[in-house]
Amino acid sequence: MTALTGTGPLLRLALRRDRITLPVWVYLLTASVASTTYSFKKLYGTAASRDQLAASLAGNGSLRALYGPLGDSSIGGITVWRIGVTGAALAAAMSILLVVRHTRAQEEDGRLELIGAGAVARPAPLTAALAAAALANGLLALLTTASLVALGQPLAGSLAFGCSLAVCGLVFAGVASVTAQLAETGRAANSLAGAALGLAYVLRAAADASTVHGPGALNWLSPIGWSEQVQPYGADRWWVLLLSLAVAGLLAGVAYTLVGRRDLGSGLLPQRPGPATAARTLRTPFALAVRLQRGTLAGWCAAFAVAGGVFGAIAKGIVDLVGGNRPVADVLRRMGGQHGVADAYLSSIMGVLGMLAAVYAVQCVLRLRAEETEGRAEPVLAGPVSRLSWAAGHLLFPLLGSAALLTCGGLAAGAAEHATLGDQAGSVAELLSGALVQLPAVWLTAAATVLLFGLAPRWTSAGWGVLAAFVLIGWLGPALQADQWVLDLSPFTHTPHLPGGTFAAQPLLWLTLLTATLTAAGLTGLRHRDLG
Repeated sequence: MTALTGTGPLLRLALRRDRITLPVWVYLLTASVASTTYSFKKLYGTAASRDQLAASLAGNGSLRALYGPLGDSSIGGITVWRIGVTGAALAAAMSILLVVRHTRAQEEDGRLELIGAGAVARPAPLTAALAAAALANGLLALLTTASLVALGQPLAGSLAFGCSLAVCGLVFAGVASVTAQLAETGRAANSLAGAALGLAYVLRAAADASTVHGPGALNWLSPIGWSEQVQPYGADRWWVLLLSLAVAGLLAGVAYTLVGRRDLGSGLLPQRPGPATAARTLRTPFALAVRLQRGTLAGWCAAFAVAGGVFGAIAKGIVDLVGGNRPVADVLRRMGGQHGVADAYLSSIMGVLGMLAAVYAVQCVLRLRAEETEGRAEPVLAGPVSRLSWAAGHLLFPLLGSAALLTCGGLAAGAAEHATLGDQAGSVAELLSGALVQLPAVWLTAAATVLLFGLAPRWTSAGWGVLAAFVLIGWLGPALQADQWVLDLSPFTHTPHLPGGTFAAQPLLWLTLLTATLTAAGLTGLRHRDLG
């Protein structure tokens, strides 16, 4: 038996299990890049307008912190400025989730113990997970390059940009392969790798905000900053890609070393045993759900507060940036309302927060399916607990947890916006209202996943596909000037555009009624189907 024995079948198994999730990730990233390029070709069709944009960005530290510096004023250059940092971070997140899912999470579920009973070498699962991550990032680089070239951008710069996204994903695949050896649970491994990604983003933002001309020195401490240092459509510094590949290889080597130094099912970090008996407050289905989901909710609330604060703080920069560019202002108004660029921008940001809250809501519903398939629901339901009580405990989180997220985001955005714009735009209360009116659309997205969980449990993960469709329509549809009937397919199209727009209760009531109907149908299916 060699170190690669069993890698091929495990790789095919990983690709089959992710046959929906991975294509969605790659498609969303590629579509974001292509739609951004297409939009900029229409909005900044002349060199003079692009030079004006570059001049506006040069003195705006908040926008440099969010998107990075604008290195080249060509269409490709401003595409890299707008989507480069976000794309690199999303490629990293995709790689983290993929590697942990097929290493630590699979080990936690007991699948690796069964697989290890066959002719499978100890490092084979890690090799298969890293190979799957390499295939996903390679496909992302290929499709991104092809889409940019199809839109008329130079081949060299397009290839450099596609590769800069892919190598960032590979570095964090290496990070996840290490954290999967350190932590004992998949959730802890994802948290450690996510913390590394957050630190990389903060270092890059601090470096870009501190310098006017080009990336700062701190960028060399961040894998996301290395993607910027490639400078696609500018210097096209290919050697920086080798730095990322070298670090990814080094991290993978560390992970292979750690695999042989621990027992199957255990992590290298010490674990604290829990109490022998549960507290009285932990003896209800709701208390158990709180115990399982409180950490995730706290992390999401903190992220929403930070994101809301950042988006609110750059409101003044957006107003200055738009300036006299009428096409850009028209798109922002179409996305957010009719009462000025600042209100339109803030309204569109509230929509983005609503879509992010929907990600949390779908994740909470999928926790029900995970509890079922991993065997933890069975002992709970063996006691005097009905299926509806068990499910209701978890479903309170997409219902109330998403409200908590939007409250945090709205309050933080309102406070930051008021500090920068004063009375020029909406107050804290108006932005809080703008965030909370997104709730019916968030609930409807979660209800679609509940329906799948109740009636077609094997397809519960297709809830991500439903969410992706809503996000594509709501996020990219206005920029692409899609027909109204297409925009109407997304529930986020029907929420009031606040601040700046007119509040209408009727669409919110219809969305809530549809949510209740889908949830009731899903719970009815749960009562009558077999578990497992």
